[in-house]
Amino acid sequence: MACDKCGADAVYHAAYSGQHLCESHLCRSVETRVRRRVREDNLLPDDASPEDPETWVLGLSGGKDSAVLATVLGETFAEDPRVELVALSIHEGIDGYRDESLDAADTLAEELDIRHEVVTYDEEYDVRMDDVVEDDPLDMAACAYCGVFRRDALSRYAAELGADKLLTGHNLDDVAETALMNVLEGDVAQTARNFDASLGAFPGAPEGPVREVREDFVPRAKPLRDVPEKEVALYARFRDLPVHTAECPHAEEAFRGEVQDLLLGLEENHPGTRHSIVAGYEELAGLAANEHRDAADLGECERCGGATAREVCRACRLQEAL
Repeated sequence: MACDKCGADAVYHAAYSGQHLCESHLCRSVETRVRRRVREDNLLPDDASPEDPETWVLGLSGGKDSAVLATVLGETFAEDPRVELVALSIHEGIDGYRDESLDAADTLAEELDIRHEVVTYDEEYDVRMDDVVEDDPLDMAACAYCGVFRRDALSRYAAELGADKLLTGHNLDDVAETALMNVLEGDVAQTARNFDASLGAFPGAPEGPVREVREDFVPRAKPLRDVPEKEVALYARFRDLPVHTAECPHAEEAFRGEVQDLLLGLEENHPGTRHSIVAGYEELAGLAANEHRDAADLGECERCGGATAREVCRACRLQEAL
């Protein structure tokens, strides 16, 4: 089969669009969608300047998603003095696995000439995930502990690094899974929080609903969320990016795994399902945010000062239990 763009040998068929693409045009397609998302979400506001640049902290895990996002943004804004990119990696204390992925992250940051910072659970929370899994005082899945600490560490250090925005490498499949999980759980409040925290466009966006930006919270953005996971993986392979592909040895998110299998089946039988879910979810999340903002005011954790709806945040409570 020939590439629809240039006639070269096609290596990929995007069933949701019907396109057949060669290596070069698949990579261009991924880059175009990320850059379009940056524009449509107004990640780079009009008042950004060389004298007062935007600081974007990018969560860099060493995996394919964050590596692809870092590469596209790093190359796009390499010569743009209005943007300063900083890579932030988290070491959870998983021997072997995280050490190798951080090596990949460090190699990529060096190739892109991006500042790279590393934070460890051991230093920040006096815990290591290898030990948490062994002790498990609350009888929870490892991901339940790790997700809380990771989000807290990313948010706190993004703030310390002076970030205007915290960017994560969530792809289309990730966002569609989260959307479906929130719908299946009936969690309207979480849906509303998702919109303001990481999904909604920033004020000044050309169209659509915009998020409410809090001064005491570094807003997140997901510029890779229009790109399916398979295309992210192919981009990383075709560009020969330094990527660590092994899965976390402690990963066990049963519900997300079931939703993932469901989505894969739906997408195979009905191409475009993931795009439809995400588009509809973002619109619903915007409506939910307008209804729930007054009830979602956050205070400060009395121990660490982080944003929380309770007196003590979830990270501090887990740290105490451990």
